[in-house]
Amino acid sequence: MKNTSARARMSAAFTALAAGIGLLVTATPAHAAEYTVTSNCDVPWITCSEGDLWLLYNSKEYAVQDGRYITSWAAFYGNVSDYWGSSQYQGSTLTTYRYVFNGNGNGAWQYVKNNAASVQNCSSSDNYRVYYNSGYGGTSQYFAHNEPWGDCNLTNLISALKNENASQHFA
Repeated sequence: MKNTSARARMSAAFTALAAGIGLLVTATPAHAAEYTVTSNCDVPWITCSEGDLWLLYNSKEYAVQDGRYITSWAAFYGNVSDYWGSSQYQGSTLTTYRYVFNGNGNGAWQYVKNNAASVQNCSSSDNYRVYYNSGYGGTSQYFAHNEPWGDCNLTNLISALKNENASQHFA
């Protein structure tokens, strides 16, 4: 009997010790910072000067009125594997930048991913594709660059991509 209760006490002690160690491991504070930006060029670890592919919240028929934008937009440069945002560890802190439409009008501060209805390519040299899935997958639509002296090409997303857009890539 004495051995059984000694074993039971040892087992309980080991269980308590293991639980205590588990609490120490999970008690370490996690550091995370999250920001919202209207361009991937505003993310510190992405190198670009300005976005030349604009995603607009509304279709082109409702995006511009009397020569001015009445809808919100977000501007991107280069390859963007996920319109949800970009994350990176900086030391022990996970920093995340979420892509949102600017505060210009309809769609102000909404997330870009799966919310754009039209695209405007303002690049004089870069062609783009916008994709249905993150990571450049699924249905896509091609957007040609504009001529150096021309206006930006404003185009509605095809029905398969309208409000179902997740990434972009140089084409």
